[in-house]
Amino acid sequence: MFITIKRITKGGIINFWRNGWISFATVLVMVITLFVVGGLFLGSVVLSSVLDSLEDKVDITVYFAQEAPEGDVVAVRDALLTLGEVEDAQYISREEALLSFQERHKENTLITQSLAELGENPLGASITIRATDPSHYEAISNFLEANVLSSILDKVNFRQNELVINRLTNILDVSRRVGIGAGIILGFVAFIVAFNTIRMAIYTSREEIKVMKLVGASNWYTRGPFLVEGFLHGLFASIITILVFFPITFWVGPRAEAFFGGPDLFIYYTTHIIQLFLLLFFVGIMIGILSSSFAIRRYLRA
Repeated sequence: MFITIKRITKGGIINFWRNGWISFATVLVMVITLFVVGGLFLGSVVLSSVLDSLEDKVDITVYFAQEAPEGDVVAVRDALLTLGEVEDAQYISREEALLSFQERHKENTLITQSLAELGENPLGASITIRATDPSHYEAISNFLEANVLSSILDKVNFRQNELVINRLTNILDVSRRVGIGAGIILGFVAFIVAFNTIRMAIYTSREEIKVMKLVGASNWYTRGPFLVEGFLHGLFASIITILVFFPITFWVGPRAEAFFGGPDLFIYYTTHIIQLFLLLFFVGIMIGILSSSFAIRRYLRA
């Protein structure tokens, strides 16, 4: 049994090297396919991080009328904190709002003079609300609008933030779908190329196969080398792809981190290299062996 496996493996390696440039082209197409798969894997990390970061920065700010009693505003805040959808509700008094406004615009002489001439605080109190999940903001907004104290509300800025969240989510969803679509198309192309490579290998080895069958070789013995060849296509493609990601993530990682504010891709790549390689290896082997199996069933009759 061991000798048979050894001979089958040797036959597959010989086929792989004998086909030379055809094997190289097959591996190259697989590398491109696996690069897209790996890119989706790493890209999803950045996109998810960007979305999480932006979602963390999104909140609802409830602005109250200037004449709203402080006790009523505090009552609204306390009611919000009883909701399971609310993570935090920070009350900002009129005085705190004015001090913050003056600090932000202390270099603007016109605004400073206008406030001085006005002689009173034009700002109302507000509550900044953080939800446990971005999907809960609409429910919180509806709660505020239905609250018995809604008459003292001046403005709820949820609708503007909702538009930002929805647009960002749509962009990320489209990006993922395009990437998955490209991966499927390239995977099909790689399958066809590998299929034709094995088909040509079967054709060039047809005389050897006839001789082996005449001397009583089993179907496994004649078909095994072509499965090994398909396995080698996937193996080499996954190894090359994982190595290609090293310089790319090394160069892109710090720049992506500075631009998006997400994790350093190079650090993520090095710490998850085994998982990434196993993913690429699995996809590569599946393409290689499946294409070989189809070619064998189609062109190598028992």
